[in-house]
Amino acid sequence: MPFLTINPFHRKARSSRNRHTSAWFITLSAIFSTSVLAEPLTPYRAEYEVSRKGSVQGNALRELTKNADNTYVLTYQSDIEWMIFSDERNERARFMVNNNQAIPLEYSMSRKGTGPDKQYNLVFDQSKKQIFSNKKKHPLKVDWKAEQKDLLTYQFQLRNDLKAGETKFSYPIIDKNGNQRNYDFEVDGKETITLPIGNVETIRVKRLYDNNKRQAIAWFAPEYDFLLVKMYKGKEGIEQFQVQLKQYDK
Repeated sequence: MPFLTINPFHRKARSSRNRHTSAWFITLSAIFSTSVLAEPLTPYRAEYEVSRKGSVQGNALRELTKNADNTYVLTYQSDIEWMIFSDERNERARFMVNNNQAIPLEYSMSRKGTGPDKQYNLVFDQSKKQIFSNKKKHPLKVDWKAEQKDLLTYQFQLRNDLKAGETKFSYPIIDKNGNQRNYDFEVDGKETITLPIGNVETIRVKRLYDNNKRQAIAWFAPEYDFLLVKMYKGKEGIEQFQVQLKQYDK
């Protein structure tokens, strides 16, 4: 679930290649949560541990900063190793906020490690109502939607809508290939969970898929300003990975 960042965890990516295993890691970045959309946003730093079957396999660090022009930048980097496989990932989204809505301006992603290395950029031209990709010579052939997001800014919107008391969410997304699709979610209840930072009361949100093979659940903590504090990703009932907050600083 693409639900759910200057990284201090600098491990060297191994040179072995395995495209199938790489897909396990690719889902991590998009599922992470980010910051609240109410103006002004509060810059923050959140550190997470990433585990698989109870064993910590890596770390992730996410930071939100504010620019002098009143735009915001969210940066995310993860560094994960599992057996002979590795994944290092950087994401960056620049956006502005208007009437509690996240307006995407730029999005970029790069990764290296096991499997093919990848890099791409998207530019959202709000004046021309066009989206440009470094992979395409011309603007993407998609319908312009004022509410559309990239793989990071929709997460800002979900958190903001959750704070506003909404229980069902649907966001049009432009993915790395320039495809347009909807990501749908709903509140699945409340739960007190135990994390490396202690016991936390949370709101549980799940992604809605068109079949029951995939599962993605995220836990948001009102006491941490609705920050995502835990995330679970599974397929056919088998855990793929789990993410838990271990430190949060404003």
